[in-house]
Amino acid sequence: MPPDSAATKARLLQAAAEEFAAHGLAGARVDRIAAAAGANKRLIYVYFTNKETLFDTVVSHSVSQISLDVPFTAGDLPGYAGALFDYLVEHPEHLRLAAWSQLEWPAAKSDAVDGYRAKVDQLAANAGEGSIAADLNPVDALALLLGMVTSWFYASPALRVLSNEDSHSPERLSDHRSALIATVAVWAGARPARR
Repeated sequence: MPPDSAATKARLLQAAAEEFAAHGLAGARVDRIAAAAGANKRLIYVYFTNKETLFDTVVSHSVSQISLDVPFTAGDLPGYAGALFDYLVEHPEHLRLAAWSQLEWPAAKSDAVDGYRAKVDQLAANAGEGSIAADLNPVDALALLLGMVTSWFYASPALRVLSNEDSHSPERLSDHRSALIATVAVWAGARPARR
């Protein structure tokens, strides 16, 4: 390969991430990816075989990047929830890629399974006595935790408008973040009294 092949491949991956986040697998165009990367379209097929493999590579990279940038801390679930929320506010392309992946590529990929397995194992090992999460299968606990973190982003616009604020204003996001952390703290901490 030519000496700049790593740089070209990196540019193609970045351009593909932007294209797939905006249009999904079906709507993405290889011509646009190549043009945005300043590369020959043929190189997409040389490096990635086809558009589907490129999409899979981009989604896998997105999942890995989130895990690197926001390490999972089973011992501090409220802190993790807040950090992940902040990250997704700053990098909404990861949410869009995840949504497109669910719609267009619903089969589980082994690298994503491995990433979740590590988090599930940490939850199982760190479930505190007396917490709501301790009574759950750790898979359910992780699904609920991630659902809480992404709830504002995936909430219906009809619901978000009832907050009487711009749904993505710094103040509104800060208020939701505070509610998220408080909820996760209760969920991961003391169980509410039974009636």
